[in-house]
Amino acid sequence: MFEILSCPFLTTFLLFFPFSLKMKFLQTAIIMLKELCEVDLMLLWNYKLNLTTDPKFESVAREVCKSTISEIKECADEPVGKGYLVSCLVDHRGNITEYQCHQYITKMTAIIFSDYRLICGFMDDCKNDINILKCGSIRLGEKDAHSQGEVVSCLEKGLVKEAEERDPKIQVSELCKKAILRVAELSSDDFHLDRHLYFACRDDRERFCENLINISSYSILQTQAGEGRVYKCLFNHKFEESMSEKCREALTTRQKLIAQDYKVSYSLAKSCKSDLKKYRCNVENLPRSREARLSYLLMCLESAVHRGRQVSSECQGEMLDYRRMLMEDFSLSPEIILSCRGEIEHHCSGLHRKGRTLHCLMKVVRGEKGNLGMNCQQALQTLIQETDPGADYRIDRALNEACESVIQTACKHIRSGDPMILSCLMEHLYTEKMVEDCEHRLLELQYFISRDWKLDPVLYRKCQGDASRLCHTHGWNETSELMPPGAVFSCLYRHAYRTEEQGRRLSRECRAEVQRILHQRAMDVKLDPALQDKCLIDLGKWCSEKTETGQELECLQDHLDDLAVECRDIVGNLTELESEDIQIEALLMRACEPIIQNFCHDVADNQIDSGDLMECLIQNKHQKDMNEKCAIGVTHFQLVQMKDFRFSYKFKMACKEDVLKLCPNIKKKVDVVICLSTTVRNDTLQEAKEHRVSLKCRKQLRVEELEMTEDIRLEPDLYEACKSDIKNYCSTVQYGNAQIIECLKENKKQLSTRCHQKVFKLQETEMMDPELDYTLMRVCKQMIKRFCPEADSKTMLQCLKQNKNSELMDPKCKQMITKRQITQNTDYRLNPVLRKACKADIPKFCHGILTKAKDDSELEGQVISCLKLRYADQRLSSDCEDQIRIIIQESALDYRLDPQLQLHCSDEISNLCAEEAAAQEQTGQVEECLKVNLLKIKTEVCKKEVLNMLKESKADIFVDPVLHTACALDIKHHCAAITPGRGRQMSCLMEALEDKRVRLQPECKKRLNDRIEMWSYAAKVAPADGFSDLAMQVMTSPSKNYILSVISGSICILFLIGLMCGRITKRVTRELKDR
Repeated sequence: MFEILSCPFLTTFLLFFPFSLKMKFLQTAIIMLKELCEVDLMLLWNYKLNLTTDPKFESVAREVCKSTISEIKECADEPVGKGYLVSCLVDHRGNITEYQCHQYITKMTAIIFSDYRLICGFMDDCKNDINILKCGSIRLGEKDAHSQGEVVSCLEKGLVKEAEERDPKIQVSELCKKAILRVAELSSDDFHLDRHLYFACRDDRERFCENLINISSYSILQTQAGEGRVYKCLFNHKFEESMSEKCREALTTRQKLIAQDYKVSYSLAKSCKSDLKKYRCNVENLPRSREARLSYLLMCLESAVHRGRQVSSECQGEMLDYRRMLMEDFSLSPEIILSCRGEIEHHCSGLHRKGRTLHCLMKVVRGEKGNLGMNCQQALQTLIQETDPGADYRIDRALNEACESVIQTACKHIRSGDPMILSCLMEHLYTEKMVEDCEHRLLELQYFISRDWKLDPVLYRKCQGDASRLCHTHGWNETSELMPPGAVFSCLYRHAYRTEEQGRRLSRECRAEVQRILHQRAMDVKLDPALQDKCLIDLGKWCSEKTETGQELECLQDHLDDLAVECRDIVGNLTELESEDIQIEALLMRACEPIIQNFCHDVADNQIDSGDLMECLIQNKHQKDMNEKCAIGVTHFQLVQMKDFRFSYKFKMACKEDVLKLCPNIKKKVDVVICLSTTVRNDTLQEAKEHRVSLKCRKQLRVEELEMTEDIRLEPDLYEACKSDIKNYCSTVQYGNAQIIECLKENKKQLSTRCHQKVFKLQETEMMDPELDYTLMRVCKQMIKRFCPEADSKTMLQCLKQNKNSELMDPKCKQMITKRQITQNTDYRLNPVLRKACKADIPKFCHGILTKAKDDSELEGQVISCLKLRYADQRLSSDCEDQIRIIIQESALDYRLDPQLQLHCSDEISNLCAEEAAAQEQTGQVEECLKVNLLKIKTEVCKKEVLNMLKESKADIFVDPVLHTACALDIKHHCAAITPGRGRQMSCLMEALEDKRVRLQPECKKRLNDRIEMWSYAAKVAPADGFSDLAMQVMTSPSKNYILSVISGSICILFLIGLMCGRITKRVTRELKDR
């Protein structure tokens, strides 16, 4: 019996019989009816179809609603006897003010929606579709066998399924589609009228929406729970864990219908009715056209909002709810289902709730989990435009939940829902306040916002006029397939950095917004559509391992010359922008914030950067407050600048015309700098009346030259030539502060030939222009201010040398000056003053040395030693003699300044004079030690160098510091009137030594006697090489007067002998003639 009662039709049939007959009937008809239950019930369903046109409904309606019918024209025009009148009144029940009519229609609504067959016209439009979709059979086992809501639900699912398939096997007819959506629309204000959803969600309604159902009266209930309130309540709880799957499925179906026709949402249609009409977002004559789609409505009204038009707050609230709904559940968007089905199954299965699937797809698009088809990517882009989460972050539930803690701490000063919340989150990207989950969700969303400038509402509001004027944009809700992603924003930022001379600039408000977004998006190359599109292959080829923040762009800049043409152009343009506005490099700015605050706050506050901030950072790169990240970032940008002179904004603007005129076809900055500096130098040397390089370019060129000296990597030719040497000799030395260059100088003798040549050329340049000597300028910065404030850059080192022995001289600076003097004395070419003074003497006296030397080899002090010997012979020109005297005087105090002595006597110095050589202050002790130990020196070349020192000291007492110090008082007393130089004062002292009447100081007398012995020994072991040397030895000999007397006497005797011989010869000749 219970089996029979399980038959829905039998249960219905028995209701018409009295109880006394039921049992008998059941016993006799059990077999027959059981068989009937198993038969297809389509015949019975067709039989009941005739009841749907019962005229009784219409006649009652005409009586009760007489005045209402006359007021509603559409209902008055309905034909009689077809049942259309009641349907029309149901459609307009919201406008019925007559109480009895309203009550009747309310009850009729409940009756009609209890069975789809009672809905006027529905059967006519959907009869065939019901048969095709097999929605007409009453399925066994349903709890409510009387409800025909399953049929409507079946049709709705068929309609939804068709929209989600590319080639649907079964298509719902257009008439039935309209009928289905119309039924859904009519039931939109009261969820009781959607019978399938009502029965599926009864328990969930009581659980989640009890505040809307706790009233028994139906009419009052409709007021409380009507206008779609229960629907919205259930929608809001759709993804709760306790929501039944059956109810969730029914809610999803209804949401999909709303996506197809916004009128299925009572609250949305009512709240936005006037706004839709006002902004022409719907077409009354085409109620089921594309204008009815939720996406079209949202985009149309959003366009009005973004254009600054007034949309009612109620409508905006409804729009917010439905935009959030679309973002929460990807299945509500047929385009996503159609285009992304494979990607969802492969990458994002099991993530259907709270917008996780969409963010999973976004993650795939960003390239973090695989690849995404173009159709799917386009569908996602369209959905983002429809939902417009850039206008209100709360629309994106996944983002909202992930970033809630960040918003509460970092962005609490911004009103909830304000578009600037997203901007605030971007500004705190990669900071301590950012959490990882928020970072991922934010970048996933920003990827799509960055591809459509309209999705940033603040940017669109402030730049729509400029974009229309300069970039030929369309309306907010219009797109052009011909315009690539990000093209409008690229156009805007190109115009943002134009000069006034170039014209067509952005308005101030728009420029500020463009800069804001550039600063935020520069942290991730994926937020630059053109960059990612054109550089995708290069990113994979060169930067696959660069996964840290900001590394990808740095990697592309490092490999600029290796990139494909299109990628290189884009990276070059972006780098050029960075040079003008370095704040685009947000990560660098964060790292350098302490330095900016302490040293560069004046230029950082400027609205227009123009390269001043980076120049300031470079100048302060080695401050104590500088942190490693900032220093590395600044250095990297300097290295990138070397690849193209355009990457140095100030240099580009100052020298652009000069480069085009004087250095055409040269691109690399270092080559441009060399080209222009060579031109400036040539004009200076030739004393040209007018410089070919403009004044403003010359000034900026000087800045660039000075910056390049700070790091060897900024001089690519030198760096490439010395890479292996740096590895061998300077591996522990840090880059920057010219430390590597200084290390190479100190190890110059061990360097490879090519590197040695480059370092020598660098030293030659630095000696000609000491301001380019970064280490010297850094170490002696304060001493230059003290001793050489007015000195020209060319004479800076000369000035420092003159003040080297001052008591106020800083020891570190003094040590650095000595290093440079040592360098200068290794080769006359490194001493510009000497080179100029002795330009005639060098080829005259040292021609043999120059002939033997190679062009690229150093002379190791040979030329200077040659000139020293000629100085002793007193054969140099006055200018050259003055310079050689200075060199001899300096080297007499410090043996390290005599490269030949140091080269040939290194062993002797170590063995005989180790203590003197170790002295912190060199005052000629080592030279004196070598002179004293002359007899102990075995090496001929060293002995010769010491003898040369003795020879030099004969020529001038000033070059013998020990003797000069000992005899200073005696010189003052006895030789003050004697002009220094050419051995005159030395001769004066010697005469004073021989004069018994003159009493010299004991120390002076002792030193003079020592020198006489040394000179005597020198004369024995090193005889004169020629007449000039012999004459010099005689003139400087202590026995000069005796020798001269002997020579004079000898000459007189020879003269007399000659005279006598001449007379005898003359007499003999005359006698012969007389014969």
